[in-house]
This record gives sequence, structure tokens and C-alpha cells, in this order.
Amino acid sequence: MSSSFFSGLYHLFQSFRGANNTFLTDQHVPGADLRGKWIVISGSNNGVGFEAAKSFAAWGGNLILACREPPAWELHPMAAVKECKDLAEARGHSSTIEWWEVNMADLSSVEAFCRKWLGSGRALDILCNNAGLGTTSKTRMTKDGFQLVHQVNLLSHVLLTLRLLPSLARSASPRIICTTSSIHHLGAFDLDHFNCGPEMKGGDYINNKLYFQMWIAELQSRFLKHPEYLHITINGVNPGFVASGIWTGISDTGDTTSRLLKFLLPYISITPQQGSLAISYVATSPEFGPDLKVQNVGASNGRGGGKYINRIWEAPSHCYCKDPDARSRLWIKLDEELHLQQKGLLTILGL
Repeated sequence: MSSSFFSGLYHLFQSFRGANNTFLTDQHVPGADLRGKWIVISGSNNGVGFEAAKSFAAWGGNLILACREPPAWELHPMAAVKECKDLAEARGHSSTIEWWEVNMADLSSVEAFCRKWLGSGRALDILCNNAGLGTTSKTRMTKDGFQLVHQVNLLSHVLLTLRLLPSLARSASPRIICTTSSIHHLGAFDLDHFNCGPEMKGGDYINNKLYFQMWIAELQSRFLKHPEYLHITINGVNPGFVASGIWTGISDTGDTTSRLLKFLLPYISITPQQGSLAISYVATSPEFGPDLKVQNVGASNGRGGGKYINRIWEAPSHCYCKDPDARSRLWIKLDEELHLQQKGLLTILGL
């Protein structure tokens, strides 16, 4: 049999490792003292993002819930703020917890959010790039001219991260956590159809999870070349196959893989609370802090960044994530779409 056949089997196996439904407890995720820390988490009024925000609030963190004005069926961000404040107060914390509106389907909204944060003068300790959409049955375009899932799941988080990088660099031990997926193993690296809908090979959702994980590895490699960013870690986390709102309507798509996943979901899924522990663990555990040997900063047991974490366990990422040439091509493509050089982001940041 051909090597491509065995490669396909390997990536299929890796994708379904994400169904690991081990029940996590306080022994797995003991929490951390986040008093005085500032955390921005996108998509935090629903699903795993909301549950992670609740954990951060209970641990004393100051939170900015970065969310859009939601549809009627989603919890409103102000209700999410109240629940987080109640949790914080019940544990004796006087944390600042606020909703700052941002629409990831509108790049000008992302820019406005970043200006507001940078204007606060605060150092950012934890950035959770969590907002996302599932595959849609129709190709929907944003006002910026990008396919909706492509922009919300990838482009806007790239822009958000690079804009907030100066604030992250001012923190003593900043972390960036990106919600990716085990299904990135089934993605197609196809930059000729970068901004396409569900009709493209691999599907918009699956491919963008691959691109996101590749970008994470590339950005970490660039951090290591610049002393001012050595202490920053960025990692991708798969929260597991979570029964959340992201799957709404996904069975109506023409994507066979997505339809299969939705069919299997009742049998292999975990709750949003269980899925959220992937985010809160990687955001706080010494294990995924800076690597003292590689980054010259951090604790002796820190593993550093640029990794793919399946729930709370480090796992192999797709081979493209380890391919410097493919990652460089992706970096150039993102620059072309977001005009990063033109905006001065790559030059000013030295990336």
C-alpha cells in the first residue's frame, strides 16, 4: 500500500484521539492563584469559553469577556459577567470582570477592541483565542471580503494576537492559548483556496484548524528569535469533542466528515465544563509555561510553547506544523490577507 494511505490512517487516528472522554477532576486541574492577573478571552459567553471564564473568575483573575452581541439563543455577555462576578465574590475576590464588545466577523471591530485594551495601559497576562464557528452549509462572506468561518476562526485571532503583543510582552509570564482541534489532522494545506467555503477540500472549519495550529508553531519559533518575546508562550489546545453550540446546523453541510462527527457526538462528547479545563489548565499549569532551557526563562519543568495539547496532554500535531517551509508560506499568506506589513505589525514587532 502507498505511503499516503498509511499517512491518511495515521491522521485519522490522531483526529479521533480528540474523543478522549477521561473525566477531569481537581487532581488533574488544581487551579491557580490569578489575583492581579489580567485575562482576555474571546467567545466567552457560551460553551467552553464561558466555562473557562468561570474558572478564571473563581481563581481570582480580572477578566475581559471579548464577545459579540449574541443571537437570542446564546447567553448574553452581561449575564455571563454577572455569573463570573458572583463566583469571584463567593470566593472572596474583588476582581474586575467586564464585557467588551468585539465582532470577530468585522476586522474594524477587532482593531477597536485592541485600541481600547492598549489604551488601558495594562499588561496582559493571558490571552485566550477561543471564539469560533462550525462549518456552515453556505459560503457566507464578511464585510471584509473573507469567508465567515475563515475570518472568525483564524484571521481575526491572528490580528488580535499581534495587536496585543506589546501588552503581552509587558507581563512577567504571558501565555496565549488558542482553541484548535484534533480534527486539524484531517485538514488540507491548500493555500490556493485559502479563503473558500465548505466546498473546498477538507472544509473551511477543518482546514482553518490546521492553519491555526501551524501559525501557533510558527509564531512561537519567531518569539524565540527576539529577546523581548522569549518569555511568551503560545499553545494550541483541543478541548475534546464537546457538546456545544458550535455544532448547531453542522449536519446540513456538504462536509461528510462534519456530518459524521455530529452523528458520533452523542456517543463521544464531553460537557463544555469538561472541555474548558483544557483552556484553564494550559493557561495556568507550570508544565506549559516557558522552557528554561530553550527560552532562557521559566520554570525548570516548563515545556514551552508552539505545542498541540489534546485536552491536558501534549500530543503530536500534523506534520505540516513541523514543516518550516509550509509554515513560512502560511505566514506570508496571512500577511497578504491582513496586510500586516502595511499596518506595520510585522516590522514594528520584529516578526
